[in-house]
Amino acid sequence: MLEKIDLEKIVEIAQKAGDAIMQIYKEDFSIEYKEDNSPLTQADLASNTIICESLTALHPSIPIMSEENAQVEYSERKEWEYYWCIDPIDGTKEFIKKNGEFTVNIALIYKNTPVLGVVYAPALKDMYKAKKGEGAYKNNQKLPLHVNTSPDEKLVVVASKSHLSEETQAFIDALETKKTEQVSKGSSLKLCMVAEGVADIYPRLAPTMEWDTAASDAIVRESGKMSFQYKNNLPMVYNKENLLNPWFVVRK
Repeated sequence: MLEKIDLEKIVEIAQKAGDAIMQIYKEDFSIEYKEDNSPLTQADLASNTIICESLTALHPSIPIMSEENAQVEYSERKEWEYYWCIDPIDGTKEFIKKNGEFTVNIALIYKNTPVLGVVYAPALKDMYKAKKGEGAYKNNQKLPLHVNTSPDEKLVVVASKSHLSEETQAFIDALETKKTEQVSKGSSLKLCMVAEGVADIYPRLAPTMEWDTAASDAIVRESGKMSFQYKNNLPMVYNKENLLNPWFVVRK
């Protein structure tokens, strides 16, 4: 199935969703709140419609999991071989703040592993993409773009702009290196920064959902890095019964 999927067509879908998001971004938009108190805008819904309809038209046999859709029962989805995992806007809080640090995330999962990912930051015009066995790219440049040759001397650590937990900060403070530079970023761009090499490590000792990380995780893996579960140091897995991610650390 993977060989039949044209990565560039998925890139086009992300760009189309990004264009729709930016039309709303430039205007005054209303904000609603979901049951979990997370924000929702017209842009989330417009992006979701474009992505779901486009993916269904391209590959009608592949099921879709999206943050903005009703979730399929585990008894059904555990039988899925391939499925799309989508976050129409990751970083809705950043979208509302209008700081540009939000992304369109489209991933293809094979069983429990991301094998294709597109992360598009429409306000920044940055496009990350990866397909298993074909490498990862930012704006068509192969990742990583930067390599830290002296990690014992200095580590660049990226952390969440809106969700920095005490546990994450304690992890950062305990890193064994002579110098630590800490930077903050919104949305799945944090994982992409590690893939790109502008950050060395991204610890997330706080809640996230599978659709928050799936697309960028595919990019991380194809860049030669990995998203490790904090507790057991094994790679992250997807399509779990509980769609909440464990704590994790993204690094080489």
